[in-house]
Amino acid sequence: MDAVEKERAIVARLARIDGLREEDAPADVLLDEVRLLLAEAEDWVREDECVPPRTVDAVERAREALALRERSADGPLVPH
Repeated sequence: MDAVEKERAIVARLARIDGLREEDAPADVLLDEVRLLLAEAEDWVREDECVPPRTVDAVERAREALALRERSADGPLVPH
């Protein structure tokens, strides 16, 4: 899969997450989609040298936030 296909897959995943949010999908379903999105984004930033640094930073922050959330199921999704 080339970079453009990876980017399209990420955009499609974001659209799916938005649709699930609009449908009031259960949190575990949304969280599974977020995990998949993050995995796709991590692959993309690792393999594409043209990814802007702020995008790389955003993916790293998302990974940290998800890890924090997974350690504390009742805590906030973003670190303070």
